[in-house]
Amino acid sequence: MPKITTRDLVEKLNLEIVSGEKGLDREITTDELSRPALQLAGYFSHYSPQRIQILGTSELSFFKLIPDIEKKSRMRMLCTRITPCIIISRDLEVPKELEEAADRYDTPVLRCHQDTTKLMGNISNYLRKEFAPATSVHGVFIEVYGIGVLITGESGIGKSEIALELIKRGHRLVADDRVDIKEFEKGYLIGSCESTLIKHLLEIRGLGIINVMTLFGTGAVRSDKRLQLNVHLETWNDQKQYDRIGLGDEHREILNSKIEKKTIPVRPGRNVAIIIESAAMNYRLNQMGINTAKDFTSRLAEEIKQNNMNNGVN
Repeated sequence: MPKITTRDLVEKLNLEIVSGEKGLDREITTDELSRPALQLAGYFSHYSPQRIQILGTSELSFFKLIPDIEKKSRMRMLCTRITPCIIISRDLEVPKELEEAADRYDTPVLRCHQDTTKLMGNISNYLRKEFAPATSVHGVFIEVYGIGVLITGESGIGKSEIALELIKRGHRLVADDRVDIKEFEKGYLIGSCESTLIKHLLEIRGLGIINVMTLFGTGAVRSDKRLQLNVHLETWNDQKQYDRIGLGDEHREILNSKIEKKTIPVRPGRNVAIIIESAAMNYRLNQMGINTAKDFTSRLAEEIKQNNMNNGVN
């Protein structure tokens, strides 16, 4: 899991630092957030100090109703030495009791102009992305007709050349050679190229390294995409039986998720780029509930049944 600090959050969301600047290097260990309404009321039995604390209009309005003699103690208990930060939304005024407690325990107090709900959404999205389980696989990741297709296969089989053909046909490159994958939730994978060194680059044997964005424009690349289909290329084997109807149920497991996998045999004369385009379009049809292979086998079974009845076969 990557190390994320309060300073990273400040820079990412452009937050204002009100006090507690010495604590900006505190580590954020969870993507769970807290709005400490019960704590302001004095109930700290189930307080989670390791969470980012958000104070909005409701919390600060209630705080004004607390007797002055109790305000300092509530804020001292809210500001611990492991609390990553306390964020004030809507550019609201920061209570002086909070600033004093924050300075005492070096707890960062931050402020932003966004409303509380939007602020929490932005923080959750950022932390969720950073904390998501991650892995890297060897292959080419490209968007074909809106479907994220991971092209894999042994080295030298022609993955990058096929990707180049797809790019020329209007599809978009996400990553070549190393594909970085994060699992936001089970069944939801996002692929990207985290390395700025190889981003937008494509290696073509005999030609060298080309910059796809420079050659084909910004419309030929994208930064990330949901991974939905794996097309695995392998050298044609005459001794192997390949799926000719489309009823095969093959999947590839990445992290804790499974994605549909299609194995495509490669040999001279096969236009693999067109096959991958067709695989992507067929995947979209399947997601819409249209399965040509199943419809064909159903019609075939019905035809056989009808012929048997006509011939008097039980």
